[in-house]
Amino acid sequence: MNKAEIVDGISQETGVMKRHVEQVVNSLFSTVASELKAGRRLSVIGFGSFVPTKRSARTGRNPRTGEPIKIPASKGVRFSAGSALKDVLNGKAPAKKAVAKKAPVKKAVAKKAVAKKAVAKKAVAKKAPVKKAPAKKAPVKKAAARR
Repeated sequence: MNKAEIVDGISQETGVMKRHVEQVVNSLFSTVASELKAGRRLSVIGFGSFVPTKRSARTGRNPRTGEPIKIPASKGVRFSAGSALKDVLNGKAPAKKAVAKKAPVKKAVAKKAVAKKAVAKKAVAKKAPVKKAPAKKAPVKKAAARR
């Protein structure tokens, strides 16, 4: 499943327009990324925890030539699933009950359009459709037999 499919699924389930859902999903991902980049742990109760990790610099080997290579330090992330998510995955709980209660969805208020006065139009009487008689075939002239 990719991000577009996530947006589609949330939009269908909640009835919120796709562009609003996409803004929220993008904001969620950027918030998670910025928290992890800052080195802070992120926990969502019932879902799981994202924990930033650090790898120190080390020496590795090129598998083709066998010569040593310096591998720079890097950061990563680990995810550990929460108990409610594990229950859903193992079939112990239905998927709907493991998800937190949804907040009521606020829909955007539509702007009122300025009412325009309708111009009175004369009613035009419709003519009854003309029924055409089926076309008669012309008699076929037979050529006189020559002797």
